[in-house]
Amino acid sequence: MNFSELSRLRPDLAFIAHWIKPQAQVLDVGCGDGVMLDYLQSDKQCQGYGIEIADDKVLACVTRGVNVVQQDMENGLVMFDDNAFDTVLCLSSLQMMKHVEALLRDIARVGREAIVSFPNFGYWPHRSALLRGKMPVSKSLPYQWYDTPNLRCATIVDFADLAREVGLEVLECVALHEGRPIGWLPNLRGSLAVFRLRKRAA
Repeated sequence: MNFSELSRLRPDLAFIAHWIKPQAQVLDVGCGDGVMLDYLQSDKQCQGYGIEIADDKVLACVTRGVNVVQQDMENGLVMFDDNAFDTVLCLSSLQMMKHVEALLRDIARVGREAIVSFPNFGYWPHRSALLRGKMPVSKSLPYQWYDTPNLRCATIVDFADLAREVGLEVLECVALHEGRPIGWLPNLRGSLAVFRLRKRAA
């Protein structure tokens, strides 16, 4: 898979891919159908693993030639050593976890850096829906309240606070909308929050 194909399929992943160095060791936690690892392997000569629980997505990873471990992320990353990876990705998956703080600490343990993305609950249409007395439904939160896999809702400010609490330094924080960075009022105008993180020096 080349960059133009990735950009067409997933513009958010195309933006994030710029942060990952060529030939990096990468772990993709909640890798879905493996499209990001497919791109990183073929275009940036990265190596690594994906973690995914859904049968159909694991099959899609295998079809793409992506190394995938079928496991529930809630069980943690105990199979991996400290600092085993240059970069750990957790892209649009963290909001589906019951134990966000524990997983984030584990991500920080196994990776020298981490990239985390999630739907930004502070996005203005979400706020507008709440003002109308409704739970938000949007392209980044496409489910009704009764069938959503998302267990946690966070804003950019919320996540920055949690990252500091668990000992992470925010290297970069970008709000995206349809894959494009939002500079002005990012917590209001960005539908997807993206953080690049590393362990804070002792």
